[in-house]
Amino acid sequence: MQKLITLKSAREIEGMRKSGELLANVHIGLRDIIKPGISSMEIEEFADKYITEHGGRPSEKGFEGYKYATCVCVNDEVAHGIPRKNLILKDGDVLKVDMTVNLNGYESDSCWTYAVGTLSAEDQHLMDVTHKALYLGIDQAVVGNRLGDIGYAIQHYVEDEQHMGDVRDLIGHGIQPTMHEAPNVPHYGEPGQGLRLREGMTITIEPMVNLGTWEIKDKFVKADGWEYFVSADGSNSAQYEHTIAITKDGPKILTSQDPEFDAKYRLK
Repeated sequence: MQKLITLKSAREIEGMRKSGELLANVHIGLRDIIKPGISSMEIEEFADKYITEHGGRPSEKGFEGYKYATCVCVNDEVAHGIPRKNLILKDGDVLKVDMTVNLNGYESDSCWTYAVGTLSAEDQHLMDVTHKALYLGIDQAVVGNRLGDIGYAIQHYVEDEQHMGDVRDLIGHGIQPTMHEAPNVPHYGEPGQGLRLREGMTITIEPMVNLGTWEIKDKFVKADGWEYFVSADGSNSAQYEHTIAITKDGPKILTSQDPEFDAKYRLK
């Protein structure tokens, strides 16, 4: 059965923007926390406390048995890594922090990649490419375009121009009233193909880019009792994600961390 796609009102989008602002402020706060020598559990503790003290709820916590407010991945870990006390960050690590927030019934979702200390030129380029890929996808999220236009813009840039791996097995999604709604939003595809975008849709765009192959594999850590994803060839991976509203005035970023950089994407 095809899941229903709900179109959001201006009031609902504003509620999601406030939720997204709280989430963005967590990411901004992490800039001062993340440094060599801390454990990834300290990231979790900061995020969980910040969200709850500002009236929100970490949506991932308790979802299908998940225990944490964040997913934390380092280097070749692509997604769904759990915070770990024994994962101590070191200089040169590529760190991804993903989280969802519910504020007054409104959901937001965003992942960001952080440089721990000083990165290699190759890893900094990986981060830059992934960040640009996100915004190339966002630029295609306009009324009348199709999901394939978003996916193609990302895939063409990442693979054809930059010769990196555009992960296919993990994709974006609709959001609100729950954190995972229809439609699926692949980061690959063909222009002019797929579901047509309509005003009021709210989605996430969240490309994951590997330095090497686009393929990923499962990794199970017995001590943690948790399975997550790593690049199939061990190459480092980056991810950036925003929650987007599709409006008559173009795509609007609801999880913006930078009013100046995102000026044209912000709700008026």
